[in-house]
Amino acid sequence: SVVALLTGIGLVGFRDPFGIRPLVIGQRAGPNGGNEYAFASEDCAFGPIGFTRLRDVAPGEIVIVTPDGQLMSREVVPGQLTPCIFEYIYKSRPDSTLNGIHVYRFQLALSTRICERIRAAGWDVDLICPVPDGSRPAAIQMASDLKLPYREGLVKNRYVGRTNRNIDKESRLLSVRRKINAMPAAFAGKNVLLVDDSIIRGDTMTQIVRMVRTAGATKVYIVSTSPMVRFPNLYGITMSYHRCSFVANGRTDEQVCKELGADGLICQELEDLIAVGKKLNPAIKQFEASCFDGNYITGDIDEAYLKKLEDTADPFVASRNKL
Repeated sequence: SVVALLTGIGLVGFRDPFGIRPLVIGQRAGPNGGNEYAFASEDCAFGPIGFTRLRDVAPGEIVIVTPDGQLMSREVVPGQLTPCIFEYIYKSRPDSTLNGIHVYRFQLALSTRICERIRAAGWDVDLICPVPDGSRPAAIQMASDLKLPYREGLVKNRYVGRTNRNIDKESRLLSVRRKINAMPAAFAGKNVLLVDDSIIRGDTMTQIVRMVRTAGATKVYIVSTSPMVRFPNLYGITMSYHRCSFVANGRTDEQVCKELGADGLICQELEDLIAVGKKLNPAIKQFEASCFDGNYITGDIDEAYLKKLEDTADPFVASRNKL
C-alpha cells in the first residue's frame, strides 16, 4: 500500500491487487462542518488524533482526498483480498483491526489453538512467561487455558529497539543483553515455558534461553504461536534476503530446538495459523504466507529471483556460525 501527497491532486492512497499490506481510511469532523480524512496502515493510529475508522482501502483501489476535502475512489484493477498473515503476528498492535480481523482476538485464538499440542507433549511446566512485548496476549491466554501460573520474568528495557535490525550478530547479541533482563525471583528452580510470537534468526531466543537458565531455571521450553520463518518476506516487512540467516532454514524442529538450547520446542502449524484467520473472517479465502511456505502470490518471484537477491549485498545478513 502507498500513501502520497500530490500537488494539484490531493492526498492519494492505493493498495495492491492482493491487498497484501493493510491500508485504512479514517475520518473526523472538520472545523467547517465537513469531514477530514486520513490514511494509516493500522486504525489504532486514529484514536489519539481524533479520527475514527471509516473503512479499509480495497485491493486494487485508489482513494483520493481532494484539496477541497472531497473523498473519491475507484477500482483501478480487479482485486482479491489476500493479506499477509505475518502482519497479524509480527507487525500490528493488538488494538488494531486489519481486514475485518481484530489482532488481539487473532493472537488469543492462536494461543488456544496451540495449547492442544502443548498438552500432548506432556511437558512438566511450572510457569508461563512471555517474551516481551508482542507475545504477552498469547501467553496470558495460554496460562488461562493450561491453568498454569503466568509470570513476567523477563523485564524489557523500553529504550532499546528491535534487535534483529542490527547489521552484525555481535551487535544483535549485545542489544539483547541490554534489552531484556531475566529475574531469578521468577525463574529459580522452575521449569519455564517461554512464549514468543515468532522465531526468525533465533539469535534473540538463544540469548534469552541462556539468560533464563542463568537466572536459575531447571528447564526451558519454547512455544512459538506462529510457524518458524524460513523464507524472506519481500512484500514490505524488513528482514534478511538470505535464507541461511533464518535459524529454521535447512533444519528440522528438533535441530532448531537444539540450536536454541531449549529442552523442548513447539511451533504453530501453518494450517492451524491460516484456519484461525479464516475463522475470524470467512470472507478471506487465502492468506499470503510466503515467509513460512515460500509461495509468493504475485507470481513473479522464483528461485532464480531469490538467488539473485542473496547474491547482492544485504545489510541484514549475518552468519549463524559466528557465536
